[in-house]
Amino acid sequence: MSRFRRTPREVPGLNLAALPDLIFTVLFFFMIVTHMRDVEPKVRYQVPQGSELVKDVKKAGLIYILIGKPIDAQGQVVSNETRIQLNNRIVTVDEIPALIDEARQKMSDDERQLLTVSIRADRDTEMGIINDVKQALRRAGALNINYSAGKKILIQKRI
Repeated sequence: MSRFRRTPREVPGLNLAALPDLIFTVLFFFMIVTHMRDVEPKVRYQVPQGSELVKDVKKAGLIYILIGKPIDAQGQVVSNETRIQLNNRIVTVDEIPALIDEARQKMSDDERQLLTVSIRADRDTEMGIINDVKQALRRAGALNINYSAGKKILIQKRI
């Protein structure tokens, strides 16, 4: 017989004292880096690509117009007709001036001075529709317009 008896060892308990600190740190990280959408897209659009792009960083007085094919809640294209979305509503070209004036009334004086309309149109959208939207914006007095586009990726082949 041996002098020493072996006693069954228990696994020590897990120290959870630092867990709340870790959870709050991760929560704050995601709160800081998450970008909240201002407008939920109801149309599918794929922006055209360009080579001379300038990033616009001002957010005050910004109204989004999305032009593309309508989608359902799952993101599937419903029809092949081109639709216009102003902020969160599907609209016609004739409704745009009234809705721009309505949005302008809700803005402060500083935002009204910086009012910019951002057009995000599908690359396959006919130019006639975009011209109709521009004419409606001109009637509404919204003369600052920017167009969204993606960066053009150049692929060079070696021969």
